[in-house]
Amino acid sequence: MPVPEKLLPAQLFNRCDPGEFAFSTTADLDGSTEIAGQERALDAIRLGMGIRRDGFNLFALGPSGTGKETTVLQFLNAIAPKEARPDDWCYVYNFDKPRSPKALRLPPGQACRLSDDMDHLVETLFGVMPAAFSSEEYQSREKEIGEALQEKQSSAIESIEHDAQEHEITLIRTPGGFAFAPIHEGKVIAPDVYMQMKQEERDKIEKETNRLRDSLQSIMAQFPKWQRETADKIKELNREVSAFALKPLMDEIRARYKEVEEVLRYLDEVEHDMIENFGQFLEKETPEEGPFMMMPPQFSPAGRKRSAVRYRVNVMIDNSKLDGAPVILEDKPATQNLVGDIEHAAQMGTLITDFTLIKPGALHRANGGYLILDARRLLLEPFAWEALKKALRTRQIRIESLAQLYSLVSTISLEPEPVPLDLKVVLLGERRLYYLLSTYDPDFNELFKIAADFENDMKRNAETHLAYARLVGSIAARDKLLPFERDAVARIIEHGSRMAGDATRLSSNLQAIRDLAHEAEYHAAQNKRTQVSADDVEAMLEAQRYRAARIQERMRDAMMRGTILIDTSSEQVGQINGLSVYSLGEESFGTPSRITARVRLGKGEVIDIEREVEMGGPIHSKGVMILSGFLGSRYAAEQPLSLSATLVFEQSYGGIEGDSASSTELYALLSAISGIPIRQWLAVTGSVNQHGQVQAIGGVNEKIEGFFDLCRERGLDGRHGVLIPASNVKHLMLRKDIVRAVEEGLFSIWPVTHIDEGIEILTGVPAGTPDASGAWPEGTVNEKVYGRLKAMAEKQKSFGKKPDGEPEK
Repeated sequence: MPVPEKLLPAQLFNRCDPGEFAFSTTADLDGSTEIAGQERALDAIRLGMGIRRDGFNLFALGPSGTGKETTVLQFLNAIAPKEARPDDWCYVYNFDKPRSPKALRLPPGQACRLSDDMDHLVETLFGVMPAAFSSEEYQSREKEIGEALQEKQSSAIESIEHDAQEHEITLIRTPGGFAFAPIHEGKVIAPDVYMQMKQEERDKIEKETNRLRDSLQSIMAQFPKWQRETADKIKELNREVSAFALKPLMDEIRARYKEVEEVLRYLDEVEHDMIENFGQFLEKETPEEGPFMMMPPQFSPAGRKRSAVRYRVNVMIDNSKLDGAPVILEDKPATQNLVGDIEHAAQMGTLITDFTLIKPGALHRANGGYLILDARRLLLEPFAWEALKKALRTRQIRIESLAQLYSLVSTISLEPEPVPLDLKVVLLGERRLYYLLSTYDPDFNELFKIAADFENDMKRNAETHLAYARLVGSIAARDKLLPFERDAVARIIEHGSRMAGDATRLSSNLQAIRDLAHEAEYHAAQNKRTQVSADDVEAMLEAQRYRAARIQERMRDAMMRGTILIDTSSEQVGQINGLSVYSLGEESFGTPSRITARVRLGKGEVIDIEREVEMGGPIHSKGVMILSGFLGSRYAAEQPLSLSATLVFEQSYGGIEGDSASSTELYALLSAISGIPIRQWLAVTGSVNQHGQVQAIGGVNEKIEGFFDLCRERGLDGRHGVLIPASNVKHLMLRKDIVRAVEEGLFSIWPVTHIDEGIEILTGVPAGTPDASGAWPEGTVNEKVYGRLKAMAEKQKSFGKKPDGEPEK
């Protein structure tokens, strides 16, 4: 198998030509941002927002920083102005059930108007009502009703007096009531004289007195009835007067809301209550009983009577200034911020509330439009996820006080009437969170039927180059940064490919691009430049690498001092330099690791020491097990595989995962079996399958750079290099110093497709290709491996025979 050619410098870095841009600086762009590379997600957003049916809410999933929020907002802000404005909502007092405030729906902009009208009405009544009840007409009619009662009572008493006088008896008024006494010639008969009268005369007087007393009691029994009738007449008069004063004001308000039936019914209830309770507008300091009629002074406007609080209008949603449907982004989706809250106020040591202390939530503000929530933050808030699901499932917003619901306070609370809900909810979150909810929450798939999956990266072409340029331009315009030269934009695009880990694609991590733009602009401003150049971008990229390089430099220093044993100059049997990647937070770096292999007689086992001590992950263990399959199928198809091999990452004190070292381990194993040394000035990465094909791995740029940095510090001599899978060539976006070293012949990179290509480069010995009979050419690596394994199989077989040559039973 021929040895592959070394990669050319042009293959190590996909350059972006600034000449492809028509602009000189980003100041020449219009500042708009194009959504590129997210067609799949945009189609899902368009579908989810277009279907007006229950459950067709949206979950936008993808890594953080990919522009999910920006894309969704940009889309919604484009369609929302074309939609109708939703209605206003307010809460008013429920005169029938004070603990259940009513929710009123009004046309956009009418809720605040109704609130102002009611406030003005109450203020007006505090002047109109006293004037109406202090008028001469009212005083005269009230006096007439009172005098009529007195006249009726006096007439009845006079009739009794007249009747008594006809029978020579007089009616006497005393502090204790009325009494009857006999008279003679106009004078009351003295008791001693009365006792000297004849019995017949006394009986006659007694009889008449009893009759008169019964008549008086009959009349007196009617007095309460007459008083009630008089009170009713006074009350009717008061209703008439208060209605006369109130009706013109109410008719004026009704005329403004004649097309809103709910408001007209509410105004009828208000009018009836005001007429029945007109006295509250007469006495300025009249206290009102009941917790729903009271309001703490700090919540009361100056001059407003607490008794009139029930006539106020609590405006929950005012859409008067809204242009189309609302688009609400709720940054803190706590339960009370979502569905609203019922606040309480302390008054004289007691917590009280009323309908004016009901506060709206994000669902109220977004009702009739769109609500955007961060899924992780939502799930972190107690009860918020369940509250959102309940609202979407029932299609109504029911405000419940959490303190009352969970008995955290002992006080009277409210049960406001639910508000009908009609909106689209968009959740933003990681893919893992989406799949967890989809698997473990039975309600999730019913409520969020559409998933908008955002790409981690996008194709790299002229269109996405321009989209990146527009993105940088919009960042500069929005954040008031210096303009970026086109070569600076080209360098940012190249870094976008590096972040994507693919020379043919660009990262969708817009947050990282924004951060880099800010840092580069800061560097340009510090150097008194008026534009951001490619040098500023490059300086900040170097600064980013430097800030994250502490651990990497410590490890390389340990290698330079011999604490960590890495050989880059000699040749060794069963020893090879593998390449690993360490990920710390957002940063990753590569470093070489020594891998060794040892073989002996055995039962065909390849022992992974990392797995045996539980320091190797399952994927790494799988890669090692594949080696047994390769060795058995290639070298021991017709004979036992009679070796026992051990593989280990030397000086590894942490866990190892991934199969990117499986080809490296196979090279070490082949060297240990054949006895052919491996060139230690080369390093290897790549996974392998049972057919010996080398497969792509991740982090190829970081791995190459980690080995290059060690070799450079020890001194490049033209021999150093790295073997990578040929399928990883398209992922190369290496640093400029590595490209320069390759140009100067100081460093080499070989693309490998098969294990035979790699072993030939590593040993300098041909791998060998079997002939028609299956025999390997003499002196090749494969021939030496086969011969050693055959000898081990024969030796293993010899241990099972008796001295006379007969096999043991």
